[in-house]
Amino acid sequence: MKKLIILLVALAFTHSLIAQEKELPPKGGTPKGFTLPKKEVIKLDNGLKLVLIPYGAIPKATINISIKTGNIHEKENEIWLSDLTIDLMKEGSQTMTSKEISNKMAGMGGNLDMTVLSHTTTLSTSVLSDFSDDAIALMADVLLRPKWPSNELPRLKNDRKRYLEISLSQPQSQASKDFYATIYPDHPYGRIYPNAEQIDRYSIENIKNFYDTNFGAQRTTIYVVGKFNKDKVIKAVRAGFNDWIKGPEVSYPIATAVTEGKVKIIDRPGAPQSTIMYGLPVIDPSNPDYTALEVMNSILGGSFGSRITSNIREDKGYTYSPYSNIDTNYKSGVWYESADVTTEFTGASLNEINKEIYRLQNEPPTIEELDGIKNYESGIFVLQNSTPNGIIGQLNFLDVHNLDDDYLKNRVMNILAVTPEQVQEMAKKYIIPKNMTLIVVGDKEKIEKQMNETINQKDKLKQ
Repeated sequence: MKKLIILLVALAFTHSLIAQEKELPPKGGTPKGFTLPKKEVIKLDNGLKLVLIPYGAIPKATINISIKTGNIHEKENEIWLSDLTIDLMKEGSQTMTSKEISNKMAGMGGNLDMTVLSHTTTLSTSVLSDFSDDAIALMADVLLRPKWPSNELPRLKNDRKRYLEISLSQPQSQASKDFYATIYPDHPYGRIYPNAEQIDRYSIENIKNFYDTNFGAQRTTIYVVGKFNKDKVIKAVRAGFNDWIKGPEVSYPIATAVTEGKVKIIDRPGAPQSTIMYGLPVIDPSNPDYTALEVMNSILGGSFGSRITSNIREDKGYTYSPYSNIDTNYKSGVWYESADVTTEFTGASLNEINKEIYRLQNEPPTIEELDGIKNYESGIFVLQNSTPNGIIGQLNFLDVHNLDDDYLKNRVMNILAVTPEQVQEMAKKYIIPKNMTLIVVGDKEKIEKQMNETINQKDKLKQ
């Protein structure tokens, strides 16, 4: 009886394998195009823009106030001053304490987030639809009438210094600091971290001056997406922002990037891993090549199934989470590969990265490989725009980079139109190892020889 049961189980297992071979999953469909939701744009006399987008069925409205200023407007002696400005703004307005602001926002079903990025500073919230106008009035009060409590500044500066110390203890931060400083030596893009002494020097006067110099209606767009009463929202925006000063015009300093092929080791004695940042300046989203370059990046190292990832993670086991990325700066971009690799395979990892670059330069990807990547990229894009915050993010992207709506409307079509030959051309045209900056954080004694050998092999690998 036992032998009969074993035989029956074996037959069932075999039948299952045969069935699996015959019943392959259906091929995925072509991603649908993206339709930009209908929007209404209203401009106040002082230059402020209001963008209204009715969207979805959930009775909530997402409100985002985006001011075109941030780290990009910091001078060499002002690194993180924009961040400290917002830190202090969070401490309350002239009419409300931070606790009162928090409680009022909670009563509307949301909370107030305030964030500084390179190109924008944002105040954002998602509240119940009935409170859209009240939330706008509160946000106007916080933005236009900050209290600037001087007694809170020492604490906030200490918080920033602790964050700085923690950040710079991480090899990834150390690599980023030197990588961007090398590529953008004379621009805020290259100044990621201040020093503690610099933070100590910042005063209330510095903060007020940064605010007065960089904030104003002309640089501000208010996005309201979701379910809301249009008339009440417009009335609240006019009441809250009509009297705000125009302030400065939108102006981003354009960076001059450097391609010197610099190599640097940041010594971390005893480190079991080496942190690699390897890349160079490329184009920005306004360039006609940009979409094809993004697809090329996704094939080369920018997706989980990419060639570099498959090589040094899956095949070789040198690292767990390598990735490549394109930073989208204003009128400038940076492509880089980043990886934490086992110390003994630092040189070997760099060799394999270069091999994959040259392989893509020498032969285009197959149709099958490219189709998979294009479906992935276009599918991710559509998914990213399925929420109010996603829509706001895309519209703000257009605004920062001076792109029109067709960039979004045609994006899926343009991704799907990329050919294998274009991918190969992008690798040849933009991803040039001899021009790349290489920063490695690791045990110098163990990796210096490996790196020298790798650098000497660069030109040989090309052939």
